[in-house]
Amino acid sequence: MQAISVQQPWAFAIARGGKSVSNQGAPTAYRGPLLIHASMRVDLSACDSPLVQAAGWDPRDPLATIGAAIAVADLAAVCSSTVHGGTCECGPWAEPGRHHWHLADVRALPRPIIGLGRTDLWEPSASLLAEVETMLTAAAANPAG
Repeated sequence: MQAISVQQPWAFAIARGGKSVSNQGAPTAYRGPLLIHASMRVDLSACDSPLVQAAGWDPRDPLATIGAAIAVADLAAVCSSTVHGGTCECGPWAEPGRHHWHLADVRALPRPIIGLGRTDLWEPSASLLAEVETMLTAAAANPAG
């Protein structure tokens, strides 16, 4: 599994609000599970975005924390059409001139796992991956609680 750090409130919108595109400055050949880490930086201007508000942005939600892993998604595809001046149908979350990393099957973690992230795509530690797997397994076994 690989990981990516995303500023809040965008990370929250991925975990809770159906944001299915992560706008990135570079493409990647990687496909597969992707740990979503909320970076230590907050895009304050985005907190008032209609898309973020529609995603249910709530700074009191545990998944609105910073400096923590908050979700796992599958990186299914990357669209680079607008980087090269073209158009795409990647939806309202896609920013022009960026690579659109398409996220599928997003699973919010039951609680954030505090830890440092990095810019670009990075490999989480074995201990972080073990904690994520334990949480997801427990959540799947007990979906009501």
